[in-house]
Amino acid sequence: MSSTELDAPPIRSILLAIITVVGLHLLTAFALVTIKTPTIKPEPETETPPVEIQFVTLPTKSAAPKAEVLPQEVSVQKPAQPTVEPQSTTLPKTETPPKQRVETPIEPVVKKKATEAVPVIATEQNAPDSSQKPLPEQAVPKKTSPEPIVDTSAADERRKEAAAQAKKSAQDAEAKAAEIEKAKLKEAELKAARAAQEARRVANAKAAAQAKAAKDAAEAAARAKAEAEAAAQSNEPVSFTASAANWASAPNFSFPERAARRARSGDTLNVVLVLRVNKQGGIDSVSVAQSSGNSLLDREAQRQVRSGKFKPFTKNGVPVVGNVTLPISYAVP
Repeated sequence: MSSTELDAPPIRSILLAIITVVGLHLLTAFALVTIKTPTIKPEPETETPPVEIQFVTLPTKSAAPKAEVLPQEVSVQKPAQPTVEPQSTTLPKTETPPKQRVETPIEPVVKKKATEAVPVIATEQNAPDSSQKPLPEQAVPKKTSPEPIVDTSAADERRKEAAAQAKKSAQDAEAKAAEIEKAKLKEAELKAARAAQEARRVANAKAAAQAKAAKDAAEAAARAKAEAEAAAQSNEPVSFTASAANWASAPNFSFPERAARRARSGDTLNVVLVLRVNKQGGIDSVSVAQSSGNSLLDREAQRQVRSGKFKPFTKNGVPVVGNVTLPISYAVP
């Protein structure tokens, strides 16, 4: 066995090392994937209140010597940096106005002797002291936040447009309502005109019908009068039935004894006579229209009927000559 084989690590150790490294890499990658990215929350801006600075002048032991004014040497005094006081409550977030550059007037510096110079000590006052005299309100600058300027021009334009649109809609609605009302009035006028025209037509038709009826009645009356006058002047007979005949004096019909010899007892013999009646109702002539079969009975019926008298037959209120068909029935005793 050579020295090279003794120094080489076993294969198992190499495989374990490789597996361990790969596993660590996989765990690291999984941890990186699962870790959520933290979200940075912006800290609320706090308004820095103004710092009150009071200048205290120490008493001088001796009168200040005269100093020479050197206009060449000019120094600009820088304003003291304000310190932030601890606040117990959190102020609401407001818009921080832009910082304004404060320009301090340049004053000539008086050069004095070092032994007699009176230093000015600026003390920073964090809290007001009740023992000290308060400064006047004008000495303490108050910080005022500028009022936000809201641009209302777009809202005003929208309101104007809405008002104009509403006005136009109202005008359109009024115009439409006026048109509808006008159409309704026109339709009502047309209906009224049609109703009036129909009423006139009906009235004219009724008047025409009445005039025609009156004319027809007048013509009928005239014809009836003419016929009556003609009938009154002429002796042409008019046929009447027995039901239309009214007896002024009825005759006495009885079965003759001579005719009974030729008939059987209980029989009924019928004879039909035609009578000519004059305008006064008298019977001028009698004729046999249908015989009873017994000549003696027929002759006796003609004789018996002449004993009666009719009321005058009239036509259109005028007496006329009439022909009356009269049936007579005889019962054999």
